[in-house]
Amino acid sequence: MRSRPKILWRTAVLVRPNVPVPATHSEEENADPLPELRMDLPPPPPPLSVRNIPPRPRVAAPSQTADDTETKPEAPLIAPQVTDAEASAAKQQMNFSLSVAEKNLARIKGRTLNPVQTDLASKVRGFISDARGAARASDWTRARDLARKAQVLSEELAHLL
Repeated sequence: MRSRPKILWRTAVLVRPNVPVPATHSEEENADPLPELRMDLPPPPPPLSVRNIPPRPRVAAPSQTADDTETKPEAPLIAPQVTDAEASAAKQQMNFSLSVAEKNLARIKGRTLNPVQTDLASKVRGFISDARGAARASDWTRARDLARKAQVLSEELAHLL
């Protein structure tokens, strides 16, 4: 059971608190109880000086002329050393993969393709052209790998139809 408050709330506003009167202290009591401590710190370092450096002169880039581009040697071709037997095997595999990929592309000619099929077809064409470019450079392992990628993607495209 709750007990009733001893002061009614409506009369509580009329009650004023007693403010404590500050006591006067003697000077001895007001003195700082701790002695003054002084710290001996070294002086701060001088500010960093900024050297005024003149801006770099702007030099115009040398212009490319037709003579300069003709005299540059071609970039070296980095290709693994393969034997003649490995090269002929890679060439046969490349030709087989390219023929399969081209047959699959021929099957979709004239059909309406959705965006996924169109993307796959363009990738297959890109791999075929890259494989032929590698074959012209006599890089048979790269040509074989690119032709194989074209074959795999063309087979996937044929299954989507």
